[in-house]
Amino acid sequence: MAEELRSQPETWERTLHVAASAAAQPQDGERVAVIGCGSSWFGAQVFASLRETQGKGETDAFTASEYPTHRSYDRIIAISRSGTTTEVVDALESLGYRTPVTAIVGSDGSPIAQRATDVIALDFADERSVVQTRFGTSAITAMRSWLEQRSQLETAIQDAKTLLAGISPDFSEFEDSILDAELLDAEQFSFLGLGWTWGLANEAALKLRESAQAWTESYSSMEYRHGPIAIAEQGRVTWQLGDAPAGLREQVEATGARFVASDRDPLAELVRVHALALIRARRLGVDPDNPRSLTRSVVLDE
Repeated sequence: MAEELRSQPETWERTLHVAASAAAQPQDGERVAVIGCGSSWFGAQVFASLRETQGKGETDAFTASEYPTHRSYDRIIAISRSGTTTEVVDALESLGYRTPVTAIVGSDGSPIAQRATDVIALDFADERSVVQTRFGTSAITAMRSWLEQRSQLETAIQDAKTLLAGISPDFSEFEDSILDAELLDAEQFSFLGLGWTWGLANEAALKLRESAQAWTESYSSMEYRHGPIAIAEQGRVTWQLGDAPAGLREQVEATGARFVASDRDPLAELVRVHALALIRARRLGVDPDNPRSLTRSVVLDE
């Protein structure tokens, strides 16, 4: 996992040079559904929010098992690291061949790739770990690049490089400004996001939960004050991905909880969470690459 986490900035740079034909990318005005499971679903949420915010067209994100087959879309984007996830395969099969499918996968020879109209293969971002990190962030990088976010992505790449420079190659040492004892020992984490960063907050919570068996939750930043803030207290962390709503920091800190935020690109800030997950897992004595009850790809029996 350490090697995969550290390679993310370079993997994102390589992703920006992957040729994606115009036919593979959603066109302005198209009605698009993005499907995936786990990390891929959260990447779908990121893209859907960004595309709609930019006025590019109606865009829905679904976990593949909940894809509404009765709805009509101009294009489906299917995200799957393995290219074998049963729920995604089943959702595509339910379409027949009436809708163009763009697949973002880690293997262009996989069942999902073979079913797609267009394939964006990020095989160089594939990983050995069960826990998905660089493929998920690279898929998000690819989709953000379709939305004219290249300059923001270049900032994210530099932010991630600077962040990782403050952590030793084996992730055993790190600068206090990146991680500290309070974060490493925190009892509970609530990750928050606004708009497209809500999907990143969901992904951050999943990574720390999978790798380090941590108690994590995730919410829309504005929704956090409608109940979830009740669990905030000393020894717990509320972590904002991206810009925070006015007054939220003060309200969280009044509970005694720690409020964490940074001015890094939110995708780079996710790398900081990845590092925390790895280091906490090691301290707990669990295998961050092979969490209990999980497999690299969910392939269900008939």
